Amino acid sequence: MEECVFCKIARKEIKADIAEESDNFIAFLDIHPKAEGHTLIIPKEHFVNLMDLPSDFASEMHDVIKNIAEKRLKEGAEGFNLISNNFAAAGQVVMHAHVHILPRKKGDGLSMIV
Repeated sequence: MEECVFCKIARKEIKADIAEESDNFIAFLDIHPKAEGHTLIIPKEHFVNLMDLPSDFASEMHDVIKNIAEKRLKEGAEGFNLISNNFAAAGQVVMHAHVHILPRKKGDGLSMIV
């Protein structure tokens, strides 16, 4: 079975615009952003969705989310959405656990029906 694109990004076999990296996570800009600064956070190890992610990763993931959100706020975002689609029925396309940080500005016209 061919490995997923996010595994290849985590191993740096595919180039990505990396925003932050920790021991277990990597954050990079989405190649099809819904807003400026749209960032994905993925575990470096392959887990299908957040249900598979070990609980002891939660604190580290939270720290990466906070760091990226703070960067986006300093860059001019007025808020952000944290989005995670889990399982195909919920819209998950890449079957590798991930969350989206979507920077927002008042009146940006984005719909949060995802």
